[in-house]
Amino acid sequence: MAGQPKQVQKRSLGFYSIDPSKHTTLEDAQGLFTGAMVAALGFYFLNKVGLLTGGTAGVAFLLHYAFGISFGLLFFIVNLPFYYLSFRRLGLGFSLKTFVAIGLVSVISEIESRFFLIDYLHPFWAALLGGLLLGYGLLALYRHRASLGGVGILAIYIQDRFGIQAGLIQLAFDLCVMLCAFAVVSPMTVVWSVVGAVVLNLFLAINHRSDRYIVVR
Repeated sequence: MAGQPKQVQKRSLGFYSIDPSKHTTLEDAQGLFTGAMVAALGFYFLNKVGLLTGGTAGVAFLLHYAFGISFGLLFFIVNLPFYYLSFRRLGLGFSLKTFVAIGLVSVISEIESRFFLIDYLHPFWAALLGGLLLGYGLLALYRHRASLGGVGILAIYIQDRFGIQAGLIQLAFDLCVMLCAFAVVSPMTVVWSVVGAVVLNLFLAINHRSDRYIVVR
């Protein structure tokens, strides 16, 4: 490939796209994997102290705490009904990447406790770190046209269609999940969970805008 510009050589190897509106397959793969890793770590912090969050993950947490079923398995199952909406409204590419992201988070959530263990974690710190990590993970997935399913799919569609920020849409649904949580966990646990949900959704509302990032248009 002698004589070709360096940018073209790198693009041909698949490292990155010189078109800012597109991602290469390798860029999408690393984005999905790292986003899922960070999000799964956020779920770990919440689960460690019995907290929950909103969206389909919140529903999975509620069922996990109520019946002792694996969170990773529940998270994957709860999201299944939303793939039809994803396919119809957001396309096959978004749906496939979202399916992969959810599968990765489900698997990583099941195995990550085998690699490290936290002896003590205050609920406030778990809520703060869990919310921020989930926000960073979701932001990475959003940038690569993926989500963690459920309300995230609906939120991205509404944002793209009507311009309402995805974080604000998800916040409204999250508050409904928190109200249901009073039937499963203690009131103080719900309070700390609300803190985490607010941190997550404010982070997304501030940092994710479809008119700011070319790659999400």
